[in-house]
Amino acid sequence: MNKLVPLLRDALRTEPQGQLCVAYSGGPDSTALLHALAQLPEAHDRGLRALHVDHGLHTDSHAWATHCRELAQEWQVPCLVLRVEVNHASGYGLEAAARDARYRAFALSLHDGERIVLGHHRDDQVETVLLKLLRGAGPEGLGGMRPIRPLGRGLLWRPLLDVPREVLRDYVATMGLPCIADPSNADHRLSRNFLRHEILPRLSEHWPQAMESIVHSARHSREAALALSLQWRAARDELLDPASGSLDAAGWLALSPALRHPLLDDWLHARGLPAPTTAQRAQIERQCIARDGQLPCIRWPGAELHVWKGRLWALPPQPNIDPLWQTEWSGAPLALPDGGSLHLEPTATLTAPLTVRLRQGGEHLRPAGDAHTRELRDLMQQVGMPPWRRLACPLLYAGGELIGAGDRWLTAQGASLLGVARPRWHPAY
Repeated sequence: MNKLVPLLRDALRTEPQGQLCVAYSGGPDSTALLHALAQLPEAHDRGLRALHVDHGLHTDSHAWATHCRELAQEWQVPCLVLRVEVNHASGYGLEAAARDARYRAFALSLHDGERIVLGHHRDDQVETVLLKLLRGAGPEGLGGMRPIRPLGRGLLWRPLLDVPREVLRDYVATMGLPCIADPSNADHRLSRNFLRHEILPRLSEHWPQAMESIVHSARHSREAALALSLQWRAARDELLDPASGSLDAAGWLALSPALRHPLLDDWLHARGLPAPTTAQRAQIERQCIARDGQLPCIRWPGAELHVWKGRLWALPPQPNIDPLWQTEWSGAPLALPDGGSLHLEPTATLTAPLTVRLRQGGEHLRPAGDAHTRELRDLMQQVGMPPWRRLACPLLYAGGELIGAGDRWLTAQGASLLGVARPRWHPAY
């Protein structure tokens, strides 16, 4: 008898807590995983369900979703189908963009303490380690996929990372389970497929123990990464400003690369941002010693990093904002072009609408109670407003005269026009 069901029974005993949700693509690995778990009463006792993510990237994707829903129902497992939008213009490539969309769907779908169970196996782990090696990863990346890690409100769990692929494929064959054949899995232009079909068979032919050796090295790397994490996490706590989310640039740069690199990646990932490449990381390090007055910004797909006032600031890519944007505003909540918002507090309706514009440079105003008219740029610098917020700051005009900027400054005329209400500006970042 195939040993997959006993292996999963033992895994459930090792991880006895939390509901179970299987990531079910319909391919052989996830099909074997879901069917085998469906044979275990202890899995059903933990609310076993399935989740299928429809990426909409293939003409048959709707039929695949129907296939998964119907098979899961046959196995008495509820199956939720989620359709996601894959950002083709993300800059990652389609494979990585689809993965990002899929994992976002996983995170948003998990219940409190629930485990999303993936069918990743030993062969997947080997491919992951080799891909990380080819990308110049350190111990964290070379440690491969973690068996368990936080995700959304629950956990991501890979109980089969030590199990060879053939165990799952033998199970599918023995049980006669129908599976989806995604043609993209045969596309050798994709990095993982190239390794799987072209490189690993040749490695195993020359070194029969290659798979086991790579997995063994990954375990050593994971142990090293865990030991290093005790040090860089302590350093992160000292360098991080919880209020702004920024990092002390000089302190970060003074760390050894073994601590500096995983600390940066963890800091970025905590903000939902991807890690930089080796070249981009070197650029960040060079820019950490930028002279006063310079405002370095390092960009890569999905993120941008600013060096300002001796600190590192990480943001999602900022949208292009039309500097000529303007609109009439009577006090109702207003969506701003950068994704921020403006409203009045307390809620009020203005007797005469104001015009809201963005900075174009050279603006002046005289704040209420101030004896002098001041340049808006100087006011923003004095209060430490980050440069990336200045262009998105909403400016309030009455009859062509600047009467307010964001929720920081109002002229005497502006205070009179607004009465007891005051603007409240919520920047996007």
